[in-house]
Amino acid sequence: MKNTTNKTFEAVTEKSYFTTGQMRNALIQIEDKMVHSNWMPNIILGINRGGCIPGVYLSHRLNTAHEVLDIRLRDHKAKPNLLTLEKAFAFQKKILIIDDINDSGATFQYILDNFGKHDQRIKFAALIHNKPSKVQVDYHGYEINKDEVPSWIVFPWEEWDK
Repeated sequence: MKNTTNKTFEAVTEKSYFTTGQMRNALIQIEDKMVHSNWMPNIILGINRGGCIPGVYLSHRLNTAHEVLDIRLRDHKAKPNLLTLEKAFAFQKKILIIDDINDSGATFQYILDNFGKHDQRIKFAALIHNKPSKVQVDYHGYEINKDEVPSWIVFPWEEWDK
């Protein structure tokens, strides 16, 4: 990840730019961890918005269905919609829920609080896992610790001009 400094905030915030190549590598690592744990999904739910692109990439790689799970806690005021998750669960699917980053864990915690994890039927994945997160994901590509090295991860789909 390429680092730059953003001095628009009072405190200096390091920006780290995550590349498409790093995303692909993280997805290969996630796939490898699923294979070694002997668990593969029947459907991948990409969390709107950050998990959509990784979810689609992984669904093509695994030749598995993909749908969007509309949970936008940071950027949106509408109530999250778990209908896609409820439908996949009702059809006895093994479900992988993926996001770009498990930062604070709030998104995955929302799912746990409002739906649950249901044994081995639902697993969580993130391209990047922040170690101090309140929720530990089942699979991740990279691991960081924002308590030790604070930074803002910028994904390729977040800045058009980069």
